Amino acid sequence: MGTVIPLGDVSRRTRRFAVVTLLIIVANTWVFLRELQGGNRFVAHWAVVPAGIASGHGWLTLLTAMFMHGSWLHILGNMVFLCAFGPEIEDAMGRMRYVAFYLIGGVVAMLAQVAGNPASTVPCLGASGAIAAVMGAFIVMFPRDRIRSLLIILIFVRVAYIPAVLLIGVWFLIQVLDAGAVARVQTGGVAYLAHVGGFIFGAVTARLWARKTGT
Repeated sequence: MGTVIPLGDVSRRTRRFAVVTLLIIVANTWVFLRELQGGNRFVAHWAVVPAGIASGHGWLTLLTAMFMHGSWLHILGNMVFLCAFGPEIEDAMGRMRYVAFYLIGGVVAMLAQVAGNPASTVPCLGASGAIAAVMGAFIVMFPRDRIRSLLIILIFVRVAYIPAVLLIGVWFLIQVLDAGAVARVQTGGVAYLAHVGGFIFGAVTARLWARKTGT
């Protein structure tokens, strides 16, 4: 069994500090702490329930659910991936465009899950759909960049430099193969269809959001 943990892009330097990516991480952390305090009631109120969305209720949760997580491991994993790929996309798009791209990507990802199983009553939550959109944009905009990664195989750990097109491409292939299976995390989960939907949105629209100078 092996695990690859992306640490960051070593092929380029961003022109300025990734303030928006940092604020997204802070927002996710704050909401998760609130979630720990509120428990199941908080999750039931703010997470996406596909059956509810399909019946025309709870539309706000399409936004709120992308800032929620089911465990410390869940949020830590998502934020590591956001740190690895977010700064370069923020730099390429500019701060305001990046905010809009991230939020819309997250909503599209959640809608993909709803479309895949509109009768489900399993709460869906997590930032991974929005982060999948960021990864989709990254593989289109910077496919040849090398990603410094921790490669863990059993007890062996080493640093590897993996082309973005390979690392993200393999990740996406896994999501496609597992599409339809819900990745549950304690009280809920995010379907792989959400990952696929977010990724496709990011890959298809990345060039439309990019600009030469940030805002």
